[in-house]
Amino acid sequence: MAESRTDYNALFMRLKENEELDRKFFEIQTAVLSTLNFEDLFSKLLNLIKEKFGIPYVWLTLIEGSKPAHLMRQLRLSEPVAFIERADFIQAVGPSGTPLLVNRGLEKQGCLQPTGVFYDYRSLAVVPISLDGEIIGSFNQADPSLQRFRPGIDTCYLEQLALVVSICLSNVVAHEELRAMAFKDPLTGLLNRRAMERALKREIARAQRYASPLSVVFVDLDEFKQVNDQFGHDCGDELLTYTAERLTALTRESDVVARFAGDEFVLILPGIAAREAEAFMKRITAYFAKYPHKKCDNKIAVKLSYGVAEARSGEDHADLLKRADEELYAAKRLNQPSKPKPLKPERL
Repeated sequence: MAESRTDYNALFMRLKENEELDRKFFEIQTAVLSTLNFEDLFSKLLNLIKEKFGIPYVWLTLIEGSKPAHLMRQLRLSEPVAFIERADFIQAVGPSGTPLLVNRGLEKQGCLQPTGVFYDYRSLAVVPISLDGEIIGSFNQADPSLQRFRPGIDTCYLEQLALVVSICLSNVVAHEELRAMAFKDPLTGLLNRRAMERALKREIARAQRYASPLSVVFVDLDEFKQVNDQFGHDCGDELLTYTAERLTALTRESDVVARFAGDEFVLILPGIAAREAEAFMKRITAYFAKYPHKKCDNKIAVKLSYGVAEARSGEDHADLLKRADEELYAAKRLNQPSKPKPLKPERL
């Protein structure tokens, strides 16, 4: 009889534990399923897992080339995340897509950790997550306890978590792509005028707060109409795309490159005074002179004019842009002949 009572108590305790687990997972699901913001999703998810289950190490691993990895790099989120090549991920986790529990030979999964971060753990749960049926990374939990994620324990809750995260990712990525369309130029992928003005307002406020310099550069392509007339609008679009790609590659991560309108671009250079911005643009001009755009059997030079303006105390974004625009058109009057000559592209 005593043994029967003991079995009953053990069963009752297990049911209570499962009931508590169900409650915690329900709270996590409720919090994240309603989230449509990429940053909030991972911040909520990681913090809730730590809080609800007392897990000290929780982070994401994303496969390079996946949409979430691309978004994460663009947004530069502060959450712990590792980026990994697909082949390395498959080698560390396997191709099955089922949760992996490890408490021996953890060196194999070391590539899943964020760069420059040290986690002191002895057991690990790797939960692969998917987007549109394709594995795009994993949600990882680790603990100093050897027994916390030992192989052989029930992984049904981890599988449930993987499903919830995958659904959330699908919703969030779709939402972020729609949001990006409102702020990105569809041809070049740069920020559009609306997003640029928001970024400039933010940088002006930051420059004033920290008493640091801020320069804006208005850039315009010379002879762009002639490119369209002589080689066609497709070639003109390619020239704009090439210019956008090179401007992005030649600037710092903290700089902002935007397409203002037509063949006009705006560069926002935080921490850079006008004299430094002028020197930088001379290097940009020299680069384009050395590396023209290649179109079929021709090389078409990217010729540009620019105007630089440094932010003044108390100046708003519209006045700063206006001054840079005025400097641009002063430069264009000097650079352009009164009667444009036909383009003579250099043969490759």
